[in-house]
Amino acid sequence: MIAPDMPHNEVERLTVLRDLQLLDSESDKGFDRLTELATQIFDVPMSMITLIDEERQWFKSHQGLKVCETPRRISFCGHVVADGQPMVVNNALRDARFSDNPLVTEDPFIRFYAGYPLFVEPEACVGTLCLIGMLPRAFEETDMQRLRLLAAQAEELIQLHILRVQANQRDRA
Repeated sequence: MIAPDMPHNEVERLTVLRDLQLLDSESDKGFDRLTELATQIFDVPMSMITLIDEERQWFKSHQGLKVCETPRRISFCGHVVADGQPMVVNNALRDARFSDNPLVTEDPFIRFYAGYPLFVEPEACVGTLCLIGMLPRAFEETDMQRLRLLAAQAEELIQLHILRVQANQRDRA
């Protein structure tokens, strides 16, 4: 297993992430509808909106998965955040980065992964919108275009959350 690298701007990225006030927040219907839609569009058993902090990937929304977080060092999404680029793993058993990863060798037995980075600022990738399957699968360019559109919607939901937080802070002042 190859653990994800740290982004070159990790300190700044984590500051932006904390300022969002999304980590460990309550469930949100908008994010939940988006992950539900992703599972249906791509016919996958799991989809998530993840936020990556120092030690973990925390799921702001998740479909088909019972846990709310996993360690960053074993996360697929950590690789997406480190690179700031979409990533597709068609068969995790045949990918040196993941073939002996506990998320591949044990429950949930990931075989397919597609993740798209979520940016709050141009240099601040805070997480991903990701798809997971237990069977290897091809992912076409049209699939990536659809995932990009859903990720853009997730970014819009994050921006709306920021505006709500700012409005609440002004109301308290």
